[in-house]
Amino acid sequence: MRRIASRVEMKRSVSTPDQSTGSRSKKKLKNLNIGGNGFVTEFVGSPSALEEERILREIEDTLLVEGKRAQKAFDLTDIIPFIHDGVEDIVQDDFSRCFESETPQPWNWNAYLYPMWAVGVVIRYCILFPLRALSLLLGVLSGLIALFLVKRLCFNKKVRAAWERKIIRYMCSVFVFSWTGVIKYHGAIPARKPNQIYVANHTSMIDVIVLQQMNTFSLVGQKHPGWVGFFQDSVLGCLGCVWFNRGEDKDRMATANKIKAHVADANNNRLLVFPEGTCVNNHYCVQFKKGTFEMGAEICPIAIKYNKIFVDAFWNSRQQSFLMHLVQLMSSWAVVCEVWYLEPQSLRPNESPVDFASRVKQMIADQAGLINVEWDGYLKHFRPSARYVAERQKLFAESLKERLSEEESNNNNGAASDHAGVVDVSLSGKKS
Repeated sequence: MRRIASRVEMKRSVSTPDQSTGSRSKKKLKNLNIGGNGFVTEFVGSPSALEEERILREIEDTLLVEGKRAQKAFDLTDIIPFIHDGVEDIVQDDFSRCFESETPQPWNWNAYLYPMWAVGVVIRYCILFPLRALSLLLGVLSGLIALFLVKRLCFNKKVRAAWERKIIRYMCSVFVFSWTGVIKYHGAIPARKPNQIYVANHTSMIDVIVLQQMNTFSLVGQKHPGWVGFFQDSVLGCLGCVWFNRGEDKDRMATANKIKAHVADANNNRLLVFPEGTCVNNHYCVQFKKGTFEMGAEICPIAIKYNKIFVDAFWNSRQQSFLMHLVQLMSSWAVVCEVWYLEPQSLRPNESPVDFASRVKQMIADQAGLINVEWDGYLKHFRPSARYVAERQKLFAESLKERLSEEESNNNNGAASDHAGVVDVSLSGKKS
């Protein structure tokens, strides 16, 4: 993955059908040179799953072609870069580390600790989890009923909006209670006013719940299917959230216009954006997308840090569903978290939106104790396929075999020459 991200220049035009005109629109992958780390990618129109697969295949084919061109120039000393890259990818892959879940360290390894661990498992799964699940079910059900009644019986818009915000905060508190959430908030949230956007680092969808239980936010995010999508429409829909579908150019433009219209009205809820665009494991802070920072709005940073003493709050969507993620949180002892409301920031004179985004990201990383990296988080969707790995192995094996054959041939020719020299010397001695 690191090799594809840092050594390949990804500049493709991906044609996608335009549903309204039947024509094909262009989505480009731009290069962003970040110095010694190579290239990261800025997606203008995020590709669909089929497009991701096609783009990745083109990248891998390019690498393989370049490898075949360099095959004839192979020298035995070229093994060193392969060894170096392999060890580096295994030991110090700073990109993949951004999206790795923390593996719990076993502590029940002897006869004294094992009984304590077994008792803990029984308490967490047989006592705490059923009680938490029941409280969550009753709390969410009562919240949905209250929300339905308010929408049907309250005709004053301002009064209805105030009650809806209270119900949303109540439901979020129910979720936090179901994890035995221990959350500490630092500082005061900036007063609500026009042209203001709140941004935060992103670890899991529970970030929304952690922030919503204290202050009501309108959200900007990906539209999800299933029961998460039901909550987005039926519950969070009353907050004026802005949902979008990745890969739709028209949707992106409409989303930008909705955001501008939302933040222009001070009566709307605060707008919350996660500019990383993906969940990161709360050890690192990856590249912030610049879109939010080029709207001319005041940016209010929020730093979120989870303590992993009891459970890792990172949601690895490639390994588990959000439902199983909630089960993991509810079966732990507690979810410990800290939230910092930082000073609002504005674009400085002669500062570009990219620099503005980097400055805000650095503030959040410093406050939460995260490692600040410049990787584009969306690159995690482009992983080397088994076909590419097999072809690379085959290419290297053929190169090594050819080189060893040449060495063997040269050695045989050298031995034959030495033998011929000895024969010549013997013959000349006999003649003399």
